[in-house]
Amino acid sequence: MTVARAVGETLVRCGVDTVFGVVGSGNFHTTNAMVGAGARYVAARHEGGAATMADAYARTSGSVAALSLHQGCGLTNALTGITEAAKSRTPLVVVAAEATSPRSNFAVDQTALAEAVGAVPVRVGAAGNAVAEASRAFATARDGRRVVVLNLPLDVQGEEARAERGTVPEVPPVPVPASADVARLAAALRRARRPVFVAGRGARAYRAELVELAGRCGALLATSAVARGLFRGDPWDLDVSGGFATPLAAELIAGSDLVVGWGCALNMWTTRHGRLIADGAVVVQVDVEAGALGAQRPVDLGVVGDVGAVARAVAAVVDGEATGSRTDDVRRALATRRRWRDEPYDDAGGGGLVDPRTLTIALDDLLPAERVVAVDSGNFMGYPSMFLDVPDEHGFCFTQAFQSVGLGLATAIGAALARPDRLPVAALGDGGALMGASELETVVRLGLPMVVVVYDDAAYGAEVHHFGPDGHPLDTVRFPETDFAAIARGHGFSAVTVRDPGDLAAVGEWLAGPRATPLLVDAKVTRDRPSWWLEEAFRGH
Repeated sequence: MTVARAVGETLVRCGVDTVFGVVGSGNFHTTNAMVGAGARYVAARHEGGAATMADAYARTSGSVAALSLHQGCGLTNALTGITEAAKSRTPLVVVAAEATSPRSNFAVDQTALAEAVGAVPVRVGAAGNAVAEASRAFATARDGRRVVVLNLPLDVQGEEARAERGTVPEVPPVPVPASADVARLAAALRRARRPVFVAGRGARAYRAELVELAGRCGALLATSAVARGLFRGDPWDLDVSGGFATPLAAELIAGSDLVVGWGCALNMWTTRHGRLIADGAVVVQVDVEAGALGAQRPVDLGVVGDVGAVARAVAAVVDGEATGSRTDDVRRALATRRRWRDEPYDDAGGGGLVDPRTLTIALDDLLPAERVVAVDSGNFMGYPSMFLDVPDEHGFCFTQAFQSVGLGLATAIGAALARPDRLPVAALGDGGALMGASELETVVRLGLPMVVVVYDDAAYGAEVHHFGPDGHPLDTVRFPETDFAAIARGHGFSAVTVRDPGDLAAVGEWLAGPRATPLLVDAKVTRDRPSWWLEEAFRGH
């Protein structure tokens, strides 16, 4: 058995069930080995799209995904998606062919590239250790929640690997929180009068434990953006903390005397550059990694441990139920002002442009509740992120750790493949839609019944609203309107152009039909002012 085949089969045996990529000469045999061993292969049209699809698939499925790349340019094309995944601590194995001759056109320092973007480099340097290195790469991705770049030198791939199959790495035991830390957190919860829990991605598997503990101490429940939907349906759910927070959620979080971040970095976006944490409030952070504690902001108490284990341990010593923030006034306020759509606004549409709030509220009412929403980056992004409801923490995929424009469509593809039971919804700006347009063909080829919504303001809107008020020329960031509906039809989509809410009737017709082709909604949105979240973000610059 060759090294190329041994590596591919080992990764599948360890648990990789889906591999994304663009196949060239250097990764042809390893990719086919993974397919032969039972993995599903998803061909993208660009390595950058493949990387983001793999990232989104791993986030949404909760499993380790694989990305297969050609040597040199295949890896460099994928670097933005790999960087996003590395910053988000997504468990991902990047299988990258590697040129070994310095005279090769494809020769680059792939180890240095991996390290530069925060990934873990592993190299199969000899045929004898191919199986062991592949197993180690998988275990590092799974257990450390890391992106691992597994370099496969071309001159090693064809060598004969050892015959042993190797063993699947065991999952390490969940770390037990220190009893002293448990006692200190329990004491802080007993003292608090207005506690709030903010759950991040590291808490997504532990809704029941956090709801139970919050009930014992009277805490309100919020999430970071990436964990949106975790507490959906709970009467004390504030939805998202940070720049996307509703006015009511921001008021209640800022009025808290104890903020506990559960598997949450409590970064500047989740805390609105610190303004959501009151002076004198006690800040606690719970994370499985000691290095994460206090990395984004100072904390009064850091607890190392798995979120579920810590929550269970604290609940065992916090007896009874406290009222805390759960008053009748708060209950009534949440009943009427929980969502952004509950906030009154003056519709700014007209003249052939639709207000993005009105557009998104109408889509929220039209689209099935069982959906998975993926959002690109840009001025528009707050509207689909907060005006489109999601059913739970598996209904929102937010690849924004690197804040790159252009990842939204590939994100939606990866999430759709992980949750085929739900309607995939991709929300894009016009800039991101054009950057990722090659993957429209992928949506059609895979037969995904996706709804793609393009918020077209004919500009890089964030830059327009950032620099425009100071009188700077904006010709470099404004563009003519693009006929996205025509582009979509050319790829095999159904499409509708929306300039008025009445134009959305065509979306209802598509939903009622067989959905034989994906649908693109080309929405020409108002463009005279920044979104509310962008105004908030500018205050932090």
